[in-house]
Amino acid sequence: MTTTSDQQLDFAPDDDAPIGYMKRTRDYYAAIGYTTPYRWAHYTSAPFQPLRKSLAESRVAIITTAAPFDPAKGDQGPGAKYNGGAKFYQVYDGDTSKQHDLRISHIAYDRVHSSAEDSGTWFPLPQLRRLAQEGRIGEIAPRFFGAPTNRSHRVTIETDAPDILARCRADGVDAAVLVPNCPVCHQTVSLVARHLEANGISTVVMGCAKDIVEHAAVPRFLFSDFPLGNSAGKPQDPASQAFTFELALRVLESAPGPQTTVQSPLRWSADPSWKRDYSNADALSAEELARLRRDFDAQKEIAKGIRESAA
Repeated sequence: MTTTSDQQLDFAPDDDAPIGYMKRTRDYYAAIGYTTPYRWAHYTSAPFQPLRKSLAESRVAIITTAAPFDPAKGDQGPGAKYNGGAKFYQVYDGDTSKQHDLRISHIAYDRVHSSAEDSGTWFPLPQLRRLAQEGRIGEIAPRFFGAPTNRSHRVTIETDAPDILARCRADGVDAAVLVPNCPVCHQTVSLVARHLEANGISTVVMGCAKDIVEHAAVPRFLFSDFPLGNSAGKPQDPASQAFTFELALRVLESAPGPQTTVQSPLRWSADPSWKRDYSNADALSAEELARLRRDFDAQKEIAKGIRESAA
């Protein structure tokens, strides 16, 4: 069909569709020399726990893949390069009555189109506080939980997810909102959501990597077609963040059964060209690919040292 016909019929461009992150990252890593493709978690069914109480009576927790800022761990600010030294490898928690400085320099969010200046796009605790004050939810759980972004499915399933479940149970959590950032983050929180749901805690994942979350078969998923790092709304846009969190709660309340996906009507931009950039090996020269391989190997060594010291 011609471009003129497309315009007459008001068709969208073919590439204005959710990014296929599994294929994009597989092609990218193959291009820099890692030829063994990563095995993404895949299930064809999901556990499902309906809310046991109304949200107005429920205690709600946030689960994040963001990391607490540590000035000893190098550049973690807006625009920072990928910083493997800021990674964490064990579940952590934080007091929800206090302010927290969480960053995402340790993960592969979209550094071209995400500023990483507004933590409200990846850590929606302010929204949860507001909704508790308004009576939309019963109360905020006393702690939020940090889920390590681990490429090992086994570690996530057998160690981290049970740890988060135990902490949720200790805090009397009724429901959890899980907020990932990078591609592997989306897999991590999907596996955690499945474990929580199988053990009686209702969940909703707020995310931007539709293919990864649906491949892992989660109970409930709110998809925002935004660059990675913006699962909880647009930066410096309180209305977007409020709308996105409210929509996630509606999915939590109203999903008719497992593997329910709802797509947010919000658009990142009228121009969909941003979707072409993330880890797009076809757009990189041989010199750039070689440099990226060197950088990646260096970061792997840093992360390996941290992982071994934490063991």
